[in-house]
Amino acid sequence: MLRYIGLTAAVLVAAFVAGALALPGYLERTTNIVVPHEPYAVSSRAMSLHNTLFIADLHADTLLWRRDPLVRADRGHVDVPRLVHGNVALQIFAAVTKSPSGQNYESNSADSDTITYLAMAQRWPMATWSSLAERAHYQAEKLQRAEAAQPEQLKLVRTVSDLQKVVDDREDGKTIVGGILATEGSHALDGDLTNISRLYEAGYRVMGLHHFFDNKLGGSLHGLNQSGLTPFGREAVERMIAEGIIIDLAHSSQAVARDVLAMTDKPVIVSHTGLKGICDTPRNFDDDLMQEIASGGGIIGVGYWDAAACDISPKGVAKVIEYGVDLVGADHIALGSDYDGATTVSFDTSEIAILTQEMLDANMSEETIAKVMGGNVLRFMLANLPQD
Repeated sequence: MLRYIGLTAAVLVAAFVAGALALPGYLERTTNIVVPHEPYAVSSRAMSLHNTLFIADLHADTLLWRRDPLVRADRGHVDVPRLVHGNVALQIFAAVTKSPSGQNYESNSADSDTITYLAMAQRWPMATWSSLAERAHYQAEKLQRAEAAQPEQLKLVRTVSDLQKVVDDREDGKTIVGGILATEGSHALDGDLTNISRLYEAGYRVMGLHHFFDNKLGGSLHGLNQSGLTPFGREAVERMIAEGIIIDLAHSSQAVARDVLAMTDKPVIVSHTGLKGICDTPRNFDDDLMQEIASGGGIIGVGYWDAAACDISPKGVAKVIEYGVDLVGADHIALGSDYDGATTVSFDTSEIAILTQEMLDANMSEETIAKVMGGNVLRFMLANLPQD
């Protein structure tokens, strides 16, 4: 009987371990989806152009998931091998530290948090279960470990010199990818302004102010009150700018966005979004606000999922890009996929040449295509990252 009990216990433990190991993969496969499709047809002209471009993406949540960014995965949207396949030179990796259970675009409270359960399910360090700042540090460490393991494949970009090294290496024929760390909302500060410096030291060079809920800095675009910056929020923005951190207005309320624009002459980004004039959803800022952001030198990353683009086909995403270029000018539109951000898309980063094809098919000039695909981001980062 004892032998039988021991065998049964061993089987149950093995089943529990197998389930725990399989859970993270299951969660991502059912969350980060690529719509099944036949291989896209990309012409020789489009591919020749695509292979000459410096391509950059302003937002992916890849570090949230339990997989090695250096290994090509059979799930999700982004990893270094797929970035190389797609000729992507620079990827901004955003750290998600809190997300409400509903994740509604219209309205959310800050009372729930799915990332706590995801951190537990993926066996993150126990410190991350209760601290949002520790979650940001843990995700930064994942990228740092990947860089240390394969420095010839991935470089964490902290300064202009780092980015210029990526550019120079790629011009020499190397396939290195640059990565910039960003926060998906400044609730990652845990309400403590000293964490701005701590996160900067960890490598963060872009900070979003909000995610799907209002926080201590002010109102979210998807929160309860649509308020502007609080006194704490104003001080946080001032400290970020003083540190040389780029402000990301994605998910912030329109009132917060206007408050930030009134506070500083530094250009900002909206890392992953759509344009309301072509995709009228609660996720997207009004067109006049986008024009104001662009007029201050900012750039706007066009997303590939339904709430940003409405039509998520490559042609649909290209139409949003074309609309944005007409609205704010070719110097202010970029790519902002929101890959690996619990999104359903019609192509992953390895297939991004289809966007070059669709923009050519829309009669956009090669010069404009080069700017949108990454030239604008490169110019912006060389001008706004810390010098050393």
